[in-house]
Amino acid sequence: MRRKAHLPSSFVTPAATILLSLLLTCITSTPAHALPHRENHAIHKEIETLEEEWRQAVISNDVTRMDHLLADDYIGISANGTVETKTQALAQRKAGTVVITKLDIDDVKVRLYGDTAVVTSQAELQGSNGHADIGGRYRYTRVYNRRFGQWKIVSFEASRMHDADARAKN
Repeated sequence: MRRKAHLPSSFVTPAATILLSLLLTCITSTPAHALPHRENHAIHKEIETLEEEWRQAVISNDVTRMDHLLADDYIGISANGTVETKTQALAQRKAGTVVITKLDIDDVKVRLYGDTAVVTSQAELQGSNGHADIGGRYRYTRVYNRRFGQWKIVSFEASRMHDADARAKN
């Protein structure tokens, strides 16, 4: 004779609630890698457009546009290791301390992680920071985060690419 296992009703209700919650979470959450190809492609294009807007704002020193693109909690790290907040970065641009006259970007790669986009690229730059020439070739990483439906730049880091021939001479 077989006995049926009976669970107390006080156990079944919480267990069923947890199971239902987990099931709903799995159904309603959609990571970026699971997005339909068209939607994923559209987000890539949106980020690439924002990168171009940033490039144009930097060249034209459009501080208002930069202010709009940067998140309030933005942190940037320059090629020389200087850390700056949004307020500091915009103040330098307003003061005319940093002047970029040319910024050509290539090798752009956009990777999506939910509401975060990571952009890596190369940049050929001509410009100055105060009296120092900052022209050269750089690799950079810029991180965007979607907040309240808008993509904002939350982080940036640049590294100068040193010429292999120059290193061989030293």
